[in-house]
Amino acid sequence: MHILIIGAAGMVGRKLTQRLVADGALDGREIDALTLVDVVEPEKPAGFNGKVACLTADLSDAGTAERLIATRPDVIYHLAAIVSGEAELDFEKGYRINLDGTRALFEAIRLAQKEDGYRPRVVFASSIAVVGAPLPFPIPDDFHTTPLTSYGTQKAMSELLLADYSRHGFFDGIGIRLPTICIRPGKPNAAASGFFSNILREPLVGQEAVLPVPESIRHWHTSPRSAVGFMLHAATIDVDLVGPRRNLSMPGLSATVGEQIEALRRVAGDKAVSLIRREPNEMIMRMCEGWAPGFEAKRARELGFTAESSFDEIIRVHIDDELGGKL
Repeated sequence: MHILIIGAAGMVGRKLTQRLVADGALDGREIDALTLVDVVEPEKPAGFNGKVACLTADLSDAGTAERLIATRPDVIYHLAAIVSGEAELDFEKGYRINLDGTRALFEAIRLAQKEDGYRPRVVFASSIAVVGAPLPFPIPDDFHTTPLTSYGTQKAMSELLLADYSRHGFFDGIGIRLPTICIRPGKPNAAASGFFSNILREPLVGQEAVLPVPESIRHWHTSPRSAVGFMLHAATIDVDLVGPRRNLSMPGLSATVGEQIEALRRVAGDKAVSLIRREPNEMIMRMCEGWAPGFEAKRARELGFTAESSFDEIIRVHIDDELGGKL
């Protein structure tokens, strides 16, 4: 089996690569080739016995998509995107990367199928940003897409493309609406939602973190470990069970910022909590007003997708996976 990961240098891409290498197989089939692509060169995985190609490429550039599928990968993970804050501030770049790049990939696959019948499984990383206020709680699976950000709009448009190309049989597509991933390892990024991770990750290692919103803000979360599990399951699921509605809201955990902080207190103590500094940010607070507080995710759960059930568990996953199991 040949797997292509576009956006492989990102956090989910790196962790997905690590898991695939560790497993050595997907859906009972041995993985004999990995192609890892990003705008910065992905790190070559250690311990993999098959062929690995690490490429630097921008999916939105002319001809890139055609080159990436020339070897006809069996499974394509499309994880590449610029994040919410950056997409909001740079309108043209957001549409070029998040929409035009996606359309270029889908078109390249369609044309390849006309040539030789090629039909891969495509797993697309979408986002809960495809919905926006006013929102019920919990949000049902059949709630209409009402994005209130450019990033959410770009993801919603890409979801429609994925469903239509799948309906025509050009590929078997599954769109995974990822909750906000928490706790993200590494350094803060340009995502407007990054503070959800920052206020836990930094205090866990004795560093100060900024909280730009009130503690009453409620949102939908999952861990990086669960996000990788979503990706693996999406690549192997029977698409006949999914049906024509190819975009699924993933399971997660609904929590307020205050509940996050109390979970941090239970796991790491008052000293960690004292490192959180309140510093209101009007732009982020306005964006938060339209964010999803939580989903039913009934369809995804029935299809076998799973996630954590408490924020204490999410924090402990981070400690185990990123801090060697110790504070």
